[in-house]
Amino acid sequence: MRSRDLGLMAWTLFAALLVCLSLVARDAEAAATILVGGRIHTLDPSHPDATAMAWGDDGRIVAVGERAAIEARFPGASRVDAGGATVLPGLIDAHGHVLGLGFSLLQADVVGARSKGEVLARLRQFAADQPKDLPKGEWLLGRGWDQNLWPERAFPTAADLDEAFPDRPVWLLRVDGHAAWANTAALRLVKRDLSGTWQPPGGRIERKNGKPTGVFVDGATDLVEAVVPRPSPDLTRRAYRAAFAEAVRHGLTGVHDAGVSLDDLEILKKLADAGELPLRIAAMADGDRAALAWLCKNGKYAHPSGRLQMRAVKLYADGALGSRGAALLADYADDPGNRGLFLTPPDALLIAARKAARCGLQVATHAIGDRGNRLVLDTYASVLGASGGADLRWRVEHAQIVALDDIARFAELHLIASMQPTHATSDMPWAEARVGRDRIRGAYAWQRFLAAGVPLALGSDFPVEQVSPMLGVYAAVTRKDLDGNPPQGWLADQRLTRAQAIAGFTRDAARAAFLEGDVGELRPGLRADFVLLDADPFTVTPARRIASIAVKSTWVDGKAVYRAP
Repeated sequence: MRSRDLGLMAWTLFAALLVCLSLVARDAEAAATILVGGRIHTLDPSHPDATAMAWGDDGRIVAVGERAAIEARFPGASRVDAGGATVLPGLIDAHGHVLGLGFSLLQADVVGARSKGEVLARLRQFAADQPKDLPKGEWLLGRGWDQNLWPERAFPTAADLDEAFPDRPVWLLRVDGHAAWANTAALRLVKRDLSGTWQPPGGRIERKNGKPTGVFVDGATDLVEAVVPRPSPDLTRRAYRAAFAEAVRHGLTGVHDAGVSLDDLEILKKLADAGELPLRIAAMADGDRAALAWLCKNGKYAHPSGRLQMRAVKLYADGALGSRGAALLADYADDPGNRGLFLTPPDALLIAARKAARCGLQVATHAIGDRGNRLVLDTYASVLGASGGADLRWRVEHAQIVALDDIARFAELHLIASMQPTHATSDMPWAEARVGRDRIRGAYAWQRFLAAGVPLALGSDFPVEQVSPMLGVYAAVTRKDLDGNPPQGWLADQRLTRAQAIAGFTRDAARAAFLEGDVGELRPGLRADFVLLDADPFTVTPARRIASIAVKSTWVDGKAVYRAP
């Protein structure tokens, strides 16, 4: 065939391709839905505000701009009227526990109880409301107690629960999930002698005169958890569905799920296959266990729907500050001789981090105390090299109490600080008592991290804290409780601006899970994940009103997954 004929054929094919592309584009425009009647904050720095947005049947945004131009471009599009609402990119919680939230909604809730008496009253009511034909020995499970809210501020005992439940096993997780409280009936079921002076690895049994009091801290909880009946797959699915509904009700279109077992990943896959996943779950494998081994064998996981992925592993360095399990460089100021504990031995943490690195996975490690954070920094430096991985986006979850000299190391290692603003306002009544005046300067130090060049990804750690991201934004910009105290804000120089806080729950959280090519902003090519609010968190005054902003509707892939009644 002559070259001229070949050239003519090539041009013919090219022209046909242009026609096809034109038809596809025209079809996409004809099929578009447009949102009008609201103020849109895109979080796109090049085009921060808009009055209209259009997306196609594939759930991807095709245009963002002014209403007149969008309506002229898409004359046949169906319309969604925002009714004057404020529109934000879908809100993302960068650190939550989805299944923990679901089970907390199905179990006894003692969050916020101001005394042991109130805990017992809630448990009695919960037990009275349960079916009367429960099998003999059915456990009573719950979550949320916090001795720091009680007049005596001391750990409870099994005897406190025995008064109301002498025969039924009771097991109550502390609000932070890092300690638990059992009654005597539960202790009798544990398959080893709990008395003496021995302690389990990474945990502490609270004792008096060598006898267990009923409180177990961090790794010690495994002793009782081993005899608590495991939830069935059906109950697990029910818990997930309850958690999904609660999340989207508060405007969440995504959650970084911090610690998911292989069994639970399989349940999530089936829910996603059935179209029952109304938001995006960026799951992290639960430590050096079966899920990590599966990822190393099969590679990073992504569901075809775009609503489920697992490409990270969640590790633990230390415990929690409230139960004095966070690992500190010096003694607790209010508990001399106690420096907390490592949940994972340093050598095991290093082995797990190296394994994750070999498998090309992101590592996210829980670290709350300054010694816990230093251990993580040293471990990451050993694995990544002194300069860190430029775009590996390894994370430190909480980064709560950090030695001031260590903050710069986060930037040197190119780490992300995954922090939870409401932890600061929940902990502020007692945090300084734990660590003293000098160390508190490195506590919840959001602006110090930003000044050092460390990106923040913001979340709640639900069910430790409440689900609502607006509570997180409020805590971040005021560092006050819901009563407005302290009037100037706690450690007020570390407050975030409204723009920083909202970015932490959208654009920056998306990047922390490698999802910035899909979500986090409202711009063409990204998914139409957004939320309609009844007030504008960028401008509403006074700032206290941020906490009570209500969600009107939540949208994922251009479809409403929640509408307010």
